[in-house]
Amino acid sequence: MSERRVRGALFLDYVRMIRGQKSVAWENHLTPEDIGLVAQKIDPDGLYPMAVFERLGNAILREIGHGDIESVRMWGRISVDALRAKYPNLVAEGDPVDTLRRFSVMRGTFFDFEAVTVHTLHEEHAIIGIQYYMGPFAEEAASFQTMGFFERLLEVGGAQGVSAKFTSRSWTGDDGTRLQLDWKQD
Repeated sequence: MSERRVRGALFLDYVRMIRGQKSVAWENHLTPEDIGLVAQKIDPDGLYPMAVFERLGNAILREIGHGDIESVRMWGRISVDALRAKYPNLVAEGDPVDTLRRFSVMRGTFFDFEAVTVHTLHEEHAIIGIQYYMGPFAEEAASFQTMGFFERLLEVGGAQGVSAKFTSRSWTGDDGTRLQLDWKQD
């Protein structure tokens, strides 16, 4: 497969975090080319290399998140609101299942490969496959960010009591990552 890429709308979040922390010695984590890309105007609809996205994410987790994986999960939750603003049709109010279906249709707009796949979807239950094809440190962080994203996405879609757990983890040697989501709906 050719180089994997991420949509500029997601890439821009990382760039903003790095630009906002001027006291951090980013050159200790990023290549000169990465730093040059961070300095450029980012096109939200453009595609950017996943390898750079991975290095930016690793640097942010180390320098801003201090390795706290729960902060990454919270970032995933927070990111839902920005995506809702950009993609108003992402959420089906009062319908978590349709919200996940809508995400499944739109996911191709975020990456040019299948990073996140809805494998199973029933009332009050879903299984999500996650595979970003990154190193273990970045894959774990991205998976927890994805977990937070889906928790919040379901909530804004009308789900209550959302429960999320990994049933397999690629970063520990499993063949892939599977996220199980369960919820209640009135």
